[in-house]
Amino acid sequence: MILILNFQIMNLQFIKDIKGNTTGVFIPIEEWQSLKTKYSDLQNEEINTSVELNSWQKEIIDERLENYYKNPKDVLDFDTTIAKIRKGL
Repeated sequence: MILILNFQIMNLQFIKDIKGNTTGVFIPIEEWQSLKTKYSDLQNEEINTSVELNSWQKEIIDERLENYYKNPKDVLDFDTTIAKIRKGL
């Protein structure tokens, strides 16, 4: 979908759940940066709501990355994983 905002064209992508309900909107990063420049409240909101990961969360990510680098073929692709999840529903 294309949205015209103050004569600026934006390429938005709507994110939907498995039932087709819209659950979010994807804004390309270049357009997000432009919006933050134009509307300073967006920049302030982004700063105020950013969250730093806890050390235990970082450790989990590091372990998973290490496992992936050791065994890069021992993974499932997205489509296979989603198919398995849907089959279990």
